[in-house]
Amino acid sequence: MELSLDGKVALVTGASKGIGRAIAEVFAAAGAQVMLSSRKDDALREAAAGIDGETDVYAANAGDPDAAAACVAATVARFGAVDILVNNAAANPYFGRAIDIDLPRWDKTWQVNLRGMHVWTQEAWKASMQEHGGSVINLASIGGMGIEPGIGVYNTTKAAVIHLTKVHASELGPGVRVNAIAPGLVKTDFARALWEEHGDAIGRRLPSGRLGEPVDIANAALFLASDAASWITGHTLVVDGGALVAGR
Repeated sequence: MELSLDGKVALVTGASKGIGRAIAEVFAAAGAQVMLSSRKDDALREAAAGIDGETDVYAANAGDPDAAAACVAATVARFGAVDILVNNAAANPYFGRAIDIDLPRWDKTWQVNLRGMHVWTQEAWKASMQEHGGSVINLASIGGMGIEPGIGVYNTTKAAVIHLTKVHASELGPGVRVNAIAPGLVKTDFARALWEEHGDAIGRRLPSGRLGEPVDIANAALFLASDAASWITGHTLVVDGGALVAGR
């Protein structure tokens, strides 16, 4: 089955590298016009230069509501709509026991990972999707479905993302579908501390025999954004190489 996004406009946050960049690449290859957003303009332009398709970039801090509104407005001005919003940007400024975190880093994690997703969805809804419909894809994590040492605060935000996805799906349908993807351990710079030293050994213990690559998540996002998923909303799609079924 060929999945097409011809005629669609996609806005991807956290798009300068890793999963976000892979999603932008796959969406553009499927025919979408893609606005890439993240904090650093130079990194965005480097990413866009490597994408074969119609793209533009807009630097914005995902946790800043004014920046989110400006980026959505720029996307509509440039391409005419926001048909697909991928809330991929995330922050994890703290590693350690949740009970020991300081409030500034607690607040930053929630500001970007949950409040940010809500704000970007609000802005896309007001600027385009309320009138024209669309699809929202939130990046959660299998960490939001269990307990892992050291990243409990981050994982708690991802558990909240899974629930917020259901809330938005119930409120914004039928015109807008809202789904989430819960990746397992993917080989990105963001997750480097979790896989760099023992990644190959961890991957061999999975039913799939390997860790994830950004394109694995991008392909799942393409399916959820496409018309092939037109009867799917409020769902969190686990893409983890079998980690959950293996108890990892």
